[in-house]
Amino acid sequence: MKGFYTDHVALGLPPNHRFPAAKYGMLRQAIAANLPQVQLCEAPGATDAQLALAHTPEYVQAIAGGTADAAQMREIGFPWSAGMVERSRRSVGATLAACRAALADGVAGNLAGGTHHASAGRGSGFCVFNDAAVAVRQLQLELGALPVAIVDLDVHQGNGSAEIFAGDASVFTLSLHGAKNFPFRKVASCLDVDLPDGCTDMPYLEALYAALRVLEQQFSSQLVIYLAGSDPHEDDRLGRLKLTAQGLRKRDETVFAWALQRRIPLAFAMAGGYSQAIETTVELQLATWQAACASWAAWSAQKQ
Repeated sequence: MKGFYTDHVALGLPPNHRFPAAKYGMLRQAIAANLPQVQLCEAPGATDAQLALAHTPEYVQAIAGGTADAAQMREIGFPWSAGMVERSRRSVGATLAACRAALADGVAGNLAGGTHHASAGRGSGFCVFNDAAVAVRQLQLELGALPVAIVDLDVHQGNGSAEIFAGDASVFTLSLHGAKNFPFRKVASCLDVDLPDGCTDMPYLEALYAALRVLEQQFSSQLVIYLAGSDPHEDDRLGRLKLTAQGLRKRDETVFAWALQRRIPLAFAMAGGYSQAIETTVELQLATWQAACASWAAWSAQKQ
């Protein structure tokens, strides 16, 4: 199974910045040590033309050229640097590459990505460019009609993806998120499931099962992009939900099994994760990769 990484390009964050950038390199090390079936690949960078499929040319130019104003960079949450731009391009390129690999092999992943708060003309919430949106637009440019479902299980609502794909019948956006969490102004997805603070494993999983039933009733997917945020976990600093590690594992297994049973290729990205200890985030995300490998192995066995 292919996994695409970006951590070799530094984000250029100052010391003590609150974004846990070290988790990406730690996750790559954990995958290399524990999952030899994962082929780790350096992610390519998305071009300006590719980024402009989902973002305004003015926004792409402002980020690429370093002319975005201070208010815009504050909304993103990162200081501008050439490394930040390159890393953001590669995060998009990783999801596009994972989608291509999934269409060939059934399952593939991005060790970063899930930057769902970026909308057409601005970034937000540690999201510079919207990796899933650019990947969808590029694949549709190449392949024509490709119905894609974005299954967003980050704890924060996927407002940027919802805005970019509003009114687009070829993309189904599903977001399962904390009702009172960021972003405080939600943008309507095709299906939004608002969860109360403190939501635990069973009600979360019941909500997921119901959401997947609605997705299947309303949309016929040929590709799933799964945002597998670990931030619904009970230890997450920004999550406000109370899922256990076992609940998150069951969540992942449910999504991978749903796609496998329907023979829908699935590309996944890690999205958010802000545990009190960064090692916890890495453990939770490694568990997602373990579940992905099991699904990929089942895909491979069915091909034979």
